[in-house]
Amino acid sequence: MSSETFRPDSSCPAGAHNQTDVFAVHGAEPEVLAYAMAKYSRSALSMRESLAEISAQRAEQFLNTFYFQYGHRSIADLAHIAFAVERLSLLAAIVLVDEQRWDGQERSTRYQNFMKSGWYFPDFGQDAASAELYTTTVRGLFAAYDRTTAAVLEALRKRVDRPEGMKPDAYERTLRARAFDVARYLLPLATNTSLGQIVNARTLETQVSRLLSHPMAEVRQLGAKLRDAATGPAWNVNAVAAAEFVKKLEEFEKAATVRYADTVPGAGPGRFDAGPDESNGTGLPGEEGSLSALAAGLLTREVRTAPTLVKYAVPNQYLIETRTALEQVAREVLDGVSIAPAPLVDLVERTETLEVELAATLIYWASDHPYRQVRDIVAGLPAARVEEIIETGLRRRGRHDEALRAFHAGAALRFDILMDVGGFRDMHRHRRATQIKQGFTAKLGYETPTAGDLGPDVNLLAEAGILADYQATVEAAHAASARIAAGSASEAALSALYVLPLATRVRCLFKMDFAEAQYISELRSAPAGHFSYRCVAWEMYRALERQHPALAKHIRVTDFTQPINLLQR
Repeated sequence: MSSETFRPDSSCPAGAHNQTDVFAVHGAEPEVLAYAMAKYSRSALSMRESLAEISAQRAEQFLNTFYFQYGHRSIADLAHIAFAVERLSLLAAIVLVDEQRWDGQERSTRYQNFMKSGWYFPDFGQDAASAELYTTTVRGLFAAYDRTTAAVLEALRKRVDRPEGMKPDAYERTLRARAFDVARYLLPLATNTSLGQIVNARTLETQVSRLLSHPMAEVRQLGAKLRDAATGPAWNVNAVAAAEFVKKLEEFEKAATVRYADTVPGAGPGRFDAGPDESNGTGLPGEEGSLSALAAGLLTREVRTAPTLVKYAVPNQYLIETRTALEQVAREVLDGVSIAPAPLVDLVERTETLEVELAATLIYWASDHPYRQVRDIVAGLPAARVEEIIETGLRRRGRHDEALRAFHAGAALRFDILMDVGGFRDMHRHRRATQIKQGFTAKLGYETPTAGDLGPDVNLLAEAGILADYQATVEAAHAASARIAAGSASEAALSALYVLPLATRVRCLFKMDFAEAQYISELRSAPAGHFSYRCVAWEMYRALERQHPALAKHIRVTDFTQPINLLQR
């Protein structure tokens, strides 16, 4: 950039500068860039000057001092790292992305056939019977997924004519996506998926620690692999092109050396004897500063994206021990209490104190019961018992531990949502809301996608002749999960969760403000979305309309009860 960029406006008084300089930065390693940005608060140097003088070693020294010793953790917000995470189970993916500060994309069940993706197989040790039942169940779910896709696609072809202006391949592709929307309910949580994420180093450190603290082996292994990927050599997208360039440069230097040896008297073959005024940077082979060596050092060197900021990530004992303690408290508080029936969406009005909300949320997180039921039970407990529950959630908190997510309390709107796991994966993306998800279980039953987007009076699975097959497959998977959970493997109860299909219901409490409720209702009720979360968004709006009619009238919701054009995307 020319020096004129930094020239002060001639109409300004001395010392005034009105010309703001804005430029994008490319090519700096994440930790080096974080150091350079952090120097804005600690140095008068510009970004260009900072990056020119910073090495990876100096960045590591700085971060070790300010990040780890002084606790300036906001520095890690400035280092962003991109990861590809491939061939992990849908279950592990749900755990992985459960971060409030997270950006990424996962494989879509709408646009890809998951028959080809493979599936995760946990370690059953010597329990051969459970291993066989697990394999049979997963294969049965995939076979039913394939049958359902084909049957529903054929039923849709009979129901929906192709418009004259629509190309056959576009028509077929759109209907196939709608068929996948139905068939995905049969995919087991063991199904392999892939995702990409771009996170800052502070989120990554928290994420890795959380994964390492998880009770499931696959998730713990995933945490270790993320840490290794951040601290080890990164994959270079330009590695092949860079290696080819360096090779061609080496060949050029060799050829130049030979030509020089042939034309300069006394020059030996393969050697260039530099004169007193000739720099070793001329780049001929044999020289320490050859162009090919310099290019190789610059273009093919190993880059470690976060060698300092994530290396100390370890299991979070506060999370591990508190989760166990709260599960015990939940068993005590809810002893003998059956799980109450609950609607798809329950907007729980605020009648309790903040203390009761905190205690109820902690119990809810560690149980399978609806929030309204838990809230009412906790509200009837003595104040000392409520305080004791809150204390259980905080007692083991270390110096650098954030309080559990359950302590994010005080939001005006609390939606307790009970929906299929497949639809929850989509709702899970709304990270402006505080989400308190319960564990996976077959206790809450499953969803049957009969109507799809065709209206409440249509039974698409019945029309396709696949309804009984669908129900038998899901129920068999739930029964198999119970049998596997009773097996002798070390993580039998956890491994059993992998055979639960996406039709299985999961409960999650969404706490939010009005703006987020408005956003979700409008976005997720739109015709292009999956009918599962379109229904949830509509019910969220209806609940708001009942409790806050003056506010709900400002929400531009799409009526889920009205049929939509299936060819509209």
